[in-house]
Amino acid sequence: MKEGIRRIGIIRERKVPVDRRVALTPKAARRAMALHPGLDLVVEPSPVRAFSDAEYEAAGVPLQADLGDRDLLIGVKEVPVEHLLAGKRYLFFSHTIKKQPHNRKLMQAVVRKGITLIDHELLTDDAGERVLAFGHWAGVVGAYNALRGWNMLRGGPGMKPAHECHDLAELKHEVLKLEDRAALHIVMTGAGRVGQGALELLESADVRRSTPDDLRSGKVTGPTVTVLGTGDLYKRVDGAPFDRHAFHRDPAGHRSDLLPYLHHATVYLACHFWDPRGPKILSHADLRTPGLALRLIADVSCDVDGPIDSTLRASTIDEPYYGYAPSTGGEVAFGAADSISVMAVDNLPCALPRDASEAFAQDLLDRVLPALLGEGDDAMVDRATIVEEGRLTPRFSHLEDYAAEATNAH
Repeated sequence: MKEGIRRIGIIRERKVPVDRRVALTPKAARRAMALHPGLDLVVEPSPVRAFSDAEYEAAGVPLQADLGDRDLLIGVKEVPVEHLLAGKRYLFFSHTIKKQPHNRKLMQAVVRKGITLIDHELLTDDAGERVLAFGHWAGVVGAYNALRGWNMLRGGPGMKPAHECHDLAELKHEVLKLEDRAALHIVMTGAGRVGQGALELLESADVRRSTPDDLRSGKVTGPTVTVLGTGDLYKRVDGAPFDRHAFHRDPAGHRSDLLPYLHHATVYLACHFWDPRGPKILSHADLRTPGLALRLIADVSCDVDGPIDSTLRASTIDEPYYGYAPSTGGEVAFGAADSISVMAVDNLPCALPRDASEAFAQDLLDRVLPALLGEGDDAMVDRATIVEEGRLTPRFSHLEDYAAEATNAH
């Protein structure tokens, strides 16, 4: 990373809907200053952050409203265009590398204002693995919402909405209210960060693991969760043996084999990464199949217009559920007769901002901050830099047309 980064500011999150997470918590910020004596770190005051201004002050971290003197500004979500400071260096999740239409104006502004943009999502180690992510917490909250939705459908005692729980400990206490446990058979896709978070929460509810064969044959007694591997979920269209490496190289020529499990699974928990080149996982036609036991789909991955046709739209933290009518393929009220309930919140970690921030901040402190300060792996930061002083870096030259109107329109 370029020399001279010593003045860092932690910015206030301004995106709507409100995000209460932070990149560096008070504890992590205090430790950062202790580990790097030359670091000048300040935090922009915020009325919405999960950690109060007073908590930062108590940790000895200065508050500063004007961040114009900072070398690097670190946030979580996208910075609204009108709040971008010209010529500054930023680190946040920009959601621009896939040319997302809703963030095109952000990219154009970054170029127009001569900003350097580093993206959390692109920070990877030498093996190509991401070093910063909130996926674990998406899995935790997604699994909790699945259990809470189950209780609502089965008339069990009310579990607190996830965002009303103070932290993970309270979330795990709430799942002890789980009702109708014998009928709860969860089938889950995805075993990465998101899936591991989901399993952590399910384990706290004493939901036991079962095998794909047992679920497919109906030999399960609840409450259970069955994690499907890629070879359980997909089959070759031509009937040839499944080859996992070949599938990941090119998923074309495969079909989903989820349906047989749904004759016994009452909840589908989707925690997978989906390649748009791949087949549908669950189509409208699949969902009209007679005899399905399925009552609720918790789509943690939340790919609208993606592999699960019942995900008609993203829901919200405040109102996470809606109903899907297989007969019409349309939306109905949650719990309506002959419907399948859907949970498809696209910002799940925001419901548990303190825990999610603590874990993220620890990784940022240990794995990224030294490189940002010129004391670690410069290459990691260079790989994650999309724009350098208003110019796309060579690795992201394919975004040229996406960013071009910044000059054409002004």
